[in-house]
Amino acid sequence: MRSAFCLTLLACQLSPAAAPAGPWLREEGTTFISSSFSATYFYDLSQSTYIEYGLRETLTLGFDLNTAQSRFGQQSGHATVFLRFPLGEPTEMGRWAYDIGAGASWSGDQISPHLRAGLSWGRGFTLGARNGWLTVDTSARWEFGFSQEVIKIDSTAGLDFTPVTTGMAQVFLTYTGGETYAKFAPSIVLSPSFSKYRLQLGSEIPIDAPENTALTLSLWREF
Repeated sequence: MRSAFCLTLLACQLSPAAAPAGPWLREEGTTFISSSFSATYFYDLSQSTYIEYGLRETLTLGFDLNTAQSRFGQQSGHATVFLRFPLGEPTEMGRWAYDIGAGASWSGDQISPHLRAGLSWGRGFTLGARNGWLTVDTSARWEFGFSQEVIKIDSTAGLDFTPVTTGMAQVFLTYTGGETYAKFAPSIVLSPSFSKYRLQLGSEIPIDAPENTALTLSLWREF
């Protein structure tokens, strides 16, 4: 039972966070919502919903929900409410932010409360006439009911190819249970002028198990 829990919780942990997450806080009164779905050839499924709301210029309220179902039918997930604050003033070297949150994780009928703390760095850049950005998001989550920690480092590089097309490359590192897991996630983001939604199409490739590659689909909306 414990091994099954670890496998399904890990699958949930390795699903990508919303790409726009990082040290950029939301403007006061604005909202960002992302909904994502991924599936492997072996029917390992995951879904995530990510929401940010600008309470004020220096404070963003967020909600992060992830659920997963393994090919064996085991279900797991976690939900976290968090607050993000700026850390210092932005400089030409980038900007920093930190967040603190609390929530719960589950596997089957087992539930564990948790606390989370995160630190993010990011900066924009230009490549010729194209705009891009770099972010590094780190977090640690303490699972009290399951007596374990989950440490994550997510790195993102993005570049606007055209006014409606953006390319992204992400690397997800997760350390839990004495093991480190890595995924590479290339994707493309489409921003059609006729829609208020942005569409992300991509894949998640486990470095040590490429046969478990997942296809991903995400919808983004800001308002």
